[in-house]
Amino acid sequence: MTKYIFVTGGVTSSLGKGIISASLAKLLQARGYSVTIQKFDPYINIDPGTLNPYEHGECYVTEDGAETDLDLGHYERFLNVPTSQANNVTTGRIYQNVINKERQGEYLGKTVQVVPHITDEIKRNMRLLGETGKYDIVITELGGTVGDIESLPFIEAVRQFKWEEGAHNAIVIHLTLIPYLAAAGELKTKPTQHSVKALLEYGIQPDILVCRSERSISLDIRKKIALFCNVNVNAVIESLDASTIYDVPLLMMKEQLDKTVLSKLKLPQRNEPDMEKWKEFLGRLKNPTSEVKIGLVGKYVELPDAYKSIIESFVHAGSRNECKVKVEYIHSEGIYPDNAKEKLSHLDGVLVAPGFGSRGIEGKIDTIKYVRENNVPFFGICLGMQCAVIEFGRNVLGLKDANTTEINEEAEYPVINMMEDQKNVTAKGGTMRLGSYPCDLKKGTKAFAAYGKAHISERHRHRYEFNNAYLAQYEEAGMVASGMNPDSHLVEIVELKNHPFFVGGQFHPELKSTVANPHPLFVKFVAAAMEFAKKKTK
Repeated sequence: MTKYIFVTGGVTSSLGKGIISASLAKLLQARGYSVTIQKFDPYINIDPGTLNPYEHGECYVTEDGAETDLDLGHYERFLNVPTSQANNVTTGRIYQNVINKERQGEYLGKTVQVVPHITDEIKRNMRLLGETGKYDIVITELGGTVGDIESLPFIEAVRQFKWEEGAHNAIVIHLTLIPYLAAAGELKTKPTQHSVKALLEYGIQPDILVCRSERSISLDIRKKIALFCNVNVNAVIESLDASTIYDVPLLMMKEQLDKTVLSKLKLPQRNEPDMEKWKEFLGRLKNPTSEVKIGLVGKYVELPDAYKSIIESFVHAGSRNECKVKVEYIHSEGIYPDNAKEKLSHLDGVLVAPGFGSRGIEGKIDTIKYVRENNVPFFGICLGMQCAVIEFGRNVLGLKDANTTEINEEAEYPVINMMEDQKNVTAKGGTMRLGSYPCDLKKGTKAFAAYGKAHISERHRHRYEFNNAYLAQYEEAGMVASGMNPDSHLVEIVELKNHPFFVGGQFHPELKSTVANPHPLFVKFVAAAMEFAKKKTK
């Protein structure tokens, strides 16, 4: 029988429910349990695919093509197990399902209400992954904080769920904040008490409290929290600020969070968690033998969460290379031909980030011209790859008006064109080329050397593609299509022959990089940056 864990948050947002959920899942997985994590988001968008990255950070894409919350990236990076559409559910999807059922007559004669119809639909989605029979434990993270109006149906669904499943089959972990007041010189428990009181008003008694704090929580404070919040002292878990999110599983193991959870769920402890490989990863991460500075050129750089998976991919690749990767965020709108050298010459590598729309695109193209001409290691992702194609067309092939039809529909040389099956699509949500697609690699290329095999699959999120009418012209001039989709002949990877590392991918490699399996293109890119840095030093 599948067991269920619900993770709620209180006091303030951004406490790290996703990291705590992923860390707990990692520890349970390391004990031999099959675990998955799902995220329930209280906003009315069907998915985050139409949200501005400034609004919600990056949109994470799963193997099956679901546009999801960025927390699913944490789940995959920690567990090394792919997620799916079922792992991310929004209020919008819940209401859409209920309204569709009402239109189809499933509720004939009934007045459709939040309770029981919306809460029943939430519970149905909470159980979906458990009913597959694949998982011993399903962890469900609830977005937002307790007390938010939009979260109330989810909280009520959890209350009902706990009652239906029984105390040992469904538990609630409440993540809260213990602030330190410098003026008073002490930690304050009152915000946590109020947060738990709010949960109790909704009929939920948390089983475990995870307390975020910048200072260590004494036994006396733990006893005080336990007394006023109706939990055992060993169920008050300290979660100190960490230097890296990858420290958190080990910190939670030290606090015995996994043992407490298994005890509450009446599950056997099994073996101690096998975290040796995780510790090896952390050892390399914290003790690098070299350092490189890589520029991330994009238009959402004010909010690093917009590029969360890219940043974490650099962490994974840096650890694999025993190299500290210092990422410098550079706004593409601030780069022009006359200042490219000033902005970029100190870097050991440049990644041009994905994005949509015309803003900042010329800055990306000017960036690529500089790194191509100066042999600086370059990695382009999605729009970054398309910009590399445009730059090469303009400055090497002499196609002065080369462009993407996303920016200029009347371009004389549309080297990047809208995909044929996208031309009649008008709806915006979930209609791009999404999810995992196969790719065949050419032997003797940098891409083949990175992957070490001829057949791969990668995740996509785009509407535009390389225009194959220009392919022969490009290859003749030295830009090789080193990866192609075997079915549609879409150009998936381009690279330059006579350049230490100049690779662009139409897909999003950052979505498949994990602690256990750093993405090979990121690993090779960081290695190329290390080599470039050595030559500069000499």
